[in-house]
Amino acid sequence: MNDITFDDSGMEEFQDMLGSYLSKVDEKNALDAIEEGAKEFVNDLLRLPKPRRKVTAPGYTHLVDSFSYKRDKTGIDVGWGKYYGPMLEHGTKKMSAKAHLKPLFEQNKERYYKKMITALDL
Repeated sequence: MNDITFDDSGMEEFQDMLGSYLSKVDEKNALDAIEEGAKEFVNDLLRLPKPRRKVTAPGYTHLVDSFSYKRDKTGIDVGWGKYYGPMLEHGTKKMSAKAHLKPLFEQNKERYYKKMITALDL
């Protein structure tokens, strides 16, 4: 009745590989690597096409031009410089979502991951 078996072949090699990664990576190196991926992501966001707008007032900054990242002690945030960016990304009660961040990240995430792994020098 108890025919469940567990094949643990390869687990020791996997554990050794994780141990070697942990010995090379500390918190600062990990944040540096994530920052490299965030820079690449923000560069891609800044290249998104800008819909034509009639707003030409002096000092006006288009939402696409406001993408940036911020690093602090605990992590890196990527987002907008405009207060309405999250409303546009996620939608509101009165407006459907018009996402920018998530689709672009999903489309290029492998490239960002490779950039981070290269920065870690693993």
